[in-house]
Amino acid sequence: MQAKNQKIVVLGTGGTIAGESNSENEGFAYQAAQRSISDLMQSVAGKFKALPHALTGFQIETEQVCQIDSKDMDFSIWQTLAQRCDHWLSQSDVHSVVITHGTDTLEETAYFLSQVVQRNKPIVLTCAMRPANFKDADGPQNMRDALNAAAQLAGQSVWLVAAGEIHHSLYVQKVHPTRINAFDSGERGPAALVSDDQIHWQTDALDKTSNQSLNASLNVQSLPNHSQWPWVEIIFNCVQSDGRQIKLMVDAGLKGLVVAGTGNGSISQAMKAELLLAQSRGVEIRLASRCNQGPVVKTENHEFPTYGTLNPAKARVALILDLLSKPQSHAN
Repeated sequence: MQAKNQKIVVLGTGGTIAGESNSENEGFAYQAAQRSISDLMQSVAGKFKALPHALTGFQIETEQVCQIDSKDMDFSIWQTLAQRCDHWLSQSDVHSVVITHGTDTLEETAYFLSQVVQRNKPIVLTCAMRPANFKDADGPQNMRDALNAAAQLAGQSVWLVAAGEIHHSLYVQKVHPTRINAFDSGERGPAALVSDDQIHWQTDALDKTSNQSLNASLNVQSLPNHSQWPWVEIIFNCVQSDGRQIKLMVDAGLKGLVVAGTGNGSISQAMKAELLLAQSRGVEIRLASRCNQGPVVKTENHEFPTYGTLNPAKARVALILDLLSKPQSHAN
């Protein structure tokens, strides 16, 4: 795309990439969400002599959407973030949006945005595993790579760029609590690698614009206020799982439940009985696997629908959106 008079808009939400510790030698004990998005952009400009060639002709505009540790992400911020993405991407001079985000819930936010922001332009999320003032902070390089990718990507899709890798929002998952390359896309692997400002695609070119599993009836404009979103939880099958907590949640107003089953989505007989009772009371049940790779392969033994390759956290997002597409479910 011709870069002349085109913008890349960078939205800040906080996270470790904006965090600070008491010392440049401390990379694990820190306070997230301390630096503004404009400060982060200045640190990128200060660390590198020049931005990637792909950014030539682009203008960079920043906006602070919120300033939080992503473990505290909530529906209110999701709705605002989606609205801001939609606002910017609807403008003809905006090529793409980059979002800085904490790592803990990034995969959920990325999947959510992929389902509700329906503009034919890319969204790129980036993050960091070390605070901004750490001596070997990874944030500036991740931001550089994210901007580089945002300048070259096209079409409607949501991506994560971090640790020299580009992952699709449908597959990416945080798989390690502390290492720099904390994200993985399971058996599929990263969509691309970034090295010396060059993007090397690992998968079919069609993946560059893929946006699977869209619910066409739901988008930013049709989302009800976040206070009306349904209560959906995740429950794990494990040894001695009997599902006693399910009835308590149903009595309290639960609308949907994702079961992270063992192996290929297996569930104990006692838990299955409670799930069937919940289903008879109108609770929507979806099945996922607690294994971090591979989809649940449906068999005659599976009584509940699945969401294919989605892990339990993303399956919860998908179920929330499914329920929101039904007018009668717009209440907690």
